[in-house]
Amino acid sequence: MKHYIVMLVLACVSMSSYAVNPIKEGNMIAGHVIVKGTEEGIPFATVMILGTNRGAVSNEEGQFEFRKLAAGKYTLRVQVMGYKTQEKTITVSAEATSVVHFQMEEVSFTTDEVVVSANRNEVSRKAAPVVVNVMSAKLFETVNSTDLAKSLNFQSGLRVENNCQNCGFPQVRINGLEGPYSQILINSRPIISALSGVYGLEQIPVNMIERVEVVRGGGSALFGANAVGGTINIITKDPINNSFQVASTMSNMNGKSWEQYMGGNVSLVAKDNSYGIALYETYRNRNPYDADGDGFSELGKLNMNTFGMRAYYRPNYFSRINVEYHTTNEFRRGGNKFNLQPHEADITEQTKHIINSGGVSYDRYWGEKHKMSVYGSIQHTDRNSYYGAQKDMNAYGKTNDLTWVVGGMYVGNMDRCLFAPATFTGGVEYQSNSLHDVMTGYHRDMQQDVRIAGGFVQNEWRLNRWTMLVGARLDKHNLIDHPIFSPRVNFLYKPSDNLQARLTYSTGFRAPQAYDEDLHVTAVGGEGVQIRLADGLREERSNSFSGSVDWSFPMGHWQSNILLEGFYTDLHHVFVLEDIGEDQNGDKIKERRNGSGAKVYGVNLDAKVAHGREAQLQLGFTVQRSRYNRAEVWTSEGEEEQTTKRMPRTPDYYGYFTFTSAPLKNFDFSLSGTYTGKMIVPHMAGYIEKSRMEHTPQFMDLNLKLNYTFVLKDHIKMQVNGGVQNIFNSFQKDLDKGEFRDAGYFYGPTQPRTYFVGIKIMN
Repeated sequence: MKHYIVMLVLACVSMSSYAVNPIKEGNMIAGHVIVKGTEEGIPFATVMILGTNRGAVSNEEGQFEFRKLAAGKYTLRVQVMGYKTQEKTITVSAEATSVVHFQMEEVSFTTDEVVVSANRNEVSRKAAPVVVNVMSAKLFETVNSTDLAKSLNFQSGLRVENNCQNCGFPQVRINGLEGPYSQILINSRPIISALSGVYGLEQIPVNMIERVEVVRGGGSALFGANAVGGTINIITKDPINNSFQVASTMSNMNGKSWEQYMGGNVSLVAKDNSYGIALYETYRNRNPYDADGDGFSELGKLNMNTFGMRAYYRPNYFSRINVEYHTTNEFRRGGNKFNLQPHEADITEQTKHIINSGGVSYDRYWGEKHKMSVYGSIQHTDRNSYYGAQKDMNAYGKTNDLTWVVGGMYVGNMDRCLFAPATFTGGVEYQSNSLHDVMTGYHRDMQQDVRIAGGFVQNEWRLNRWTMLVGARLDKHNLIDHPIFSPRVNFLYKPSDNLQARLTYSTGFRAPQAYDEDLHVTAVGGEGVQIRLADGLREERSNSFSGSVDWSFPMGHWQSNILLEGFYTDLHHVFVLEDIGEDQNGDKIKERRNGSGAKVYGVNLDAKVAHGREAQLQLGFTVQRSRYNRAEVWTSEGEEEQTTKRMPRTPDYYGYFTFTSAPLKNFDFSLSGTYTGKMIVPHMAGYIEKSRMEHTPQFMDLNLKLNYTFVLKDHIKMQVNGGVQNIFNSFQKDLDKGEFRDAGYFYGPTQPRTYFVGIKIMN
């Protein structure tokens, strides 16, 4: 009941407020945002003055204004969902109001969003020197996702997998490389630690997210040279206008277990946009799901509460202070006999997380020429765990983790640098992570302190059709003796506004340290299996190349876009896991060692076709190969070694599609799906007699969602929705059963057939 009260309070504190009508006076801009052709005003359009932190939101009639401006020239950028972004330059004088009109052209999808993940600066996606794919709230609605893990499959080159049949340990692969090869950022800050990354994808609710920017490959190394596979940058919701939203969904998994979700958002902004705050809250409760009736869960019990906020204050027109805070309280448990204590069940994997994180940043502008940013973020994670089998009293654990990062960055725009106009970016960053993980029953008392001091520089030259970016990052990792230099080069060729071609080269590394999967214990054959680092483990190095063509074109009344991208990553001293049996304490061990090397290469295809609101189709497909240079040992069971040259859990083919249509004014529906090709997955002895490498079947996961929106008084809307996820119940058939199962032998779609109904109220 308390969750409904919280949602009601969030909705009640929200109020509507709009910009006033323009009046005739000097030192101000009065504007109108309208639909091209109909002259109808567009409400809630975001208007920014470039080179400052000043912004406004258009009112119901599409009007906006800026007051108290110094005389001079200003460039305005207007953005609103469903319309092409526009920029105009206007001169302001002290004698009279400067008037500007933006006639916005309707588009079914946008390809010129402003992104920050390409080069650490705000830039149009079309002008970015690397490919940045954007996931918006519209996609989250289309696929009915409540957390980040359920959303990332709907990008080519990305695939989310569940690595544990008991607790549901998810990870995302980018271009076939497993989770630790990629970097997850919150508002461009590397605050997600190895511990919080174990279940982190499910602990990030989509109602806190404004958009997700995905950069595949190492072209994003300025965010961190460990981003070998790519970068997932989560941009949280910024307060733009006074608004609220409350949503609730009930789901049933294959007629066996229920899940309840509630989420609420409220945004409050001052009339002059000098300050604002955006708040969110979610509640999620899932009962355990047993797919095969053996009494052991395939999806564990989950109870989670999250709350957070992001606020800003503008001391003046050229500076901005941002503050954010997020907290998560999560309980999850998998196994059997959920009514008993963990050590009284045959298998239990249970964790209780309390996560608190926050950050502050200060941005200062000097016109459009210079910008300086300083920032700091911190996250503390407290975890109580039980990873045990056969009623082990000693499998309880306690983990504490503290991560913080501080840094500063300068951006300077030059009219000419050597041979062309340029933008210089330079900065420093210091990261610290202190981890203490104690599991007495596994003779583990791990203390790991990771400290990384880094600096980065880059210069971006812009010619008429060419853009060249040269940059580098220098990192000193305390677990590596020598500093690591990581260069980066990007070329963009733009013969027209609708065609871009790009080339990228970058390098990166992974340090010899504990990663997320090392802090998870998998039950195999009734015993827990740990991961340990081999003596003398070296850092892993990478060289990455990519090239792409991005083309937007009309087909009659249809809008179309095709993005074709090739990638190649060469890994040296690649990390591999080998099952080495038991150590001197009788604990089962997998050891992380350096392998001979590996190569990952392939092609990503993204395509979009749309005809207004009537039909919008988006699809992506990946063809890739992930191979070790030489066959690597994956198990040494007994005296028999088993090897593989193909990387496990990486299909050669996978993809997705989404289709949305609004045949009626208040009704729309969506179809979506993912395809997972065949792959190999290790299957450890326990439930089966001897370990073996399994060849999995292919999967097609289809979803349907229906929405109907009622317009209530005072611009309040109510939406009711319902549908089915994984319509054909495309789910793993050869699950291990019982106490001695291999919980790591889990693959394919992460959710069985699920029916859902929901309601949403918003303004």
